[in-house]
Amino acid sequence: MDQYIGKMLDNRYEILERIGMGGMAVVYKAKCHRLNRLVAIKILKSDLAQDEDFRRRFNAESQAVAQLSHPNIVSVYDVSKGGDIEYIVMELIDGITLKQYMEKRGHLNWRESLHFITQIMRGLSHAHSRGIVHRDIKPQNIMVLRDGSVKVADFGIACLENSAQTLTQEALGSVHYISPEQARGDRTDARSDIYSAGVVLYEMLAGRLPFEGDSAVSVAIQHLSSIPLAPREVNPEIPEQLELICIKAMAPDIQRRYSSADEMILDLEAFRKNPGISLDFEMKDLRPEEVDEPTMKLRSSAAHAAEGAAAHRSSAPVRERERPRRRDYDDYDPPESGVSRGRVALIVIACVLALALAGVMFRSILDSFRPAEPEYFTVPSLLGDTVAEAEARADIRDIFTITTSGQAVNSSEYGVGEIAKQDPAPGVTRKGDNLTITVWLSAGVETGTMLDLRDKSMAEVTVLMKPLVDKYDLKIEAVEEDKQYSDEVTDGHVISTEPAANAVLNTGDTIRIILSKGPQPVPVISVLNLQPDVAKTMLQLADLDLGDIEYENSTEAEAGLIIRQDPAAGSSEVAPGTKINVVVSNGPEDGSARLDTEPLTLILPAGKTEGKLVVYQGSECLISQTIDCTPGSYFLMLEGRGDGHVVAYLDDEVIFDDMVHIGES
Repeated sequence: MDQYIGKMLDNRYEILERIGMGGMAVVYKAKCHRLNRLVAIKILKSDLAQDEDFRRRFNAESQAVAQLSHPNIVSVYDVSKGGDIEYIVMELIDGITLKQYMEKRGHLNWRESLHFITQIMRGLSHAHSRGIVHRDIKPQNIMVLRDGSVKVADFGIACLENSAQTLTQEALGSVHYISPEQARGDRTDARSDIYSAGVVLYEMLAGRLPFEGDSAVSVAIQHLSSIPLAPREVNPEIPEQLELICIKAMAPDIQRRYSSADEMILDLEAFRKNPGISLDFEMKDLRPEEVDEPTMKLRSSAAHAAEGAAAHRSSAPVRERERPRRRDYDDYDPPESGVSRGRVALIVIACVLALALAGVMFRSILDSFRPAEPEYFTVPSLLGDTVAEAEARADIRDIFTITTSGQAVNSSEYGVGEIAKQDPAPGVTRKGDNLTITVWLSAGVETGTMLDLRDKSMAEVTVLMKPLVDKYDLKIEAVEEDKQYSDEVTDGHVISTEPAANAVLNTGDTIRIILSKGPQPVPVISVLNLQPDVAKTMLQLADLDLGDIEYENSTEAEAGLIIRQDPAAGSSEVAPGTKINVVVSNGPEDGSARLDTEPLTLILPAGKTEGKLVVYQGSECLISQTIDCTPGSYFLMLEGRGDGHVVAYLDDEVIFDDMVHIGES
């Protein structure tokens, strides 16, 4: 029995079951009793939790990642510790990893690969804009949801896990995706994530990894010294321009790689709109230049220096540069006078120095009879120092005496115990000795305490917060963009606040109010051609329910299969728990056979919220209606037998054009 199952963390999170394990942490499914929702909790393994430095970095990294908020990044709700337990609370994802998805599907078609990599890069772009580098991008850290969207997971853990840069057998799962600079142990940045994402794209397109080996070290060496097969050599159906994007992301030379996730997204979007587009780079621009002698003998520094000296000598002119001829001593004519000019100069200089010294001594004798004038001192600034630091300063010691006022002052500029005020003020000049500076110590900022506003309406928030707003000049923000869906909090009421309840409030703080939008609507899935009991299970997994069941004869479907549903699949999103009414076939009255069916999922362009979808099967128009594009995909069922030509348009733009085989092969 797992020691954590049934345990309550922070008197809030009840551990229900273990759902995964990694090299650094164990993941559990848990229930948050405060918000009455299911969450995922990642608990740091006990051997790592004993390392105080690791725990500190784990907490700091996780706090930074908790600030990320993006549809393609797994949300982090909380970072906490209880005793020796360090854990992260995240959203519970209803899906599978991209690795599991690829194992089921083998290599993906290029349209699916484009759909997934674009979302991965959008998540990385958001993280990189916040200064956060993942450092462990791999399919195991990418979650695929049922609606076809993806979320990047394990930001905080990944940052710490790779900080040691140690390539052991335990790292084999990650080393297939690490960048050359990570393999060398060099400093990494956002471009390292881009390289790893390029390897993920390569694997999706080619159905295999670019480098394989028996150990982590052998794979890492290949990242440093080998060139992988081009994806089109493995799968010729891959478009040439998508292959170029993949190879540029994987460029071993970091200078030839995409400089940012946004730059790669621009090329992905340009290719998505026009697969025949010509990019501004070619394969030869991305591969390192080949040399005739890949292995070169290294020379010692001494040999190199000797060779350089020899080269210098060989390049010097044979004839030395002519220099001006010195005047020979024999050519010098002494002066006619019996006393040399040099000796005369020395005598003159000696006389001048003697006169100057006599003047200085005379002035000193006169000054000794004058009364000494008091010395002037400029009062230095002691603001921000403690009393002990101020007394130890050279411009204070033996010159000024510091006395402390018994009354502390509030200050937002200086910490508690630091000097916040002084008299005389800095820069004032004082003369004499026994000089005194009186100082006032800071009591810190006058602070308040944040109220607990959960489940309160904005009208209630205004009334409750008014005293604090007036006293500390607070600002309250509740914007539409911050609203979140919630199954527990009523629409228009407070889900949370930043800062949280009981946090310290400082003068001028801004209070961010997160309001509820009520339960999140769910898309209506298709249950056509399913038996009612199977349909009921599928609907429940999609937060829907099976409603009324009617029966009628049909020549299009076998007895017992659903032939119609209300609401129809792809219609507007509905509230969780909505009942879907269905009509079930009793079979044909005359026993005639129905047509075969084939499911088809259309990948919708990213960034669209809605559009008009038109689908033709041969010359027959199957669908012509405006649909919601936010799920990212649209499911429909084709009918017929044999091969059929299917074309789909979204707002007059082709999103699918291919032959589809219906029925048994």
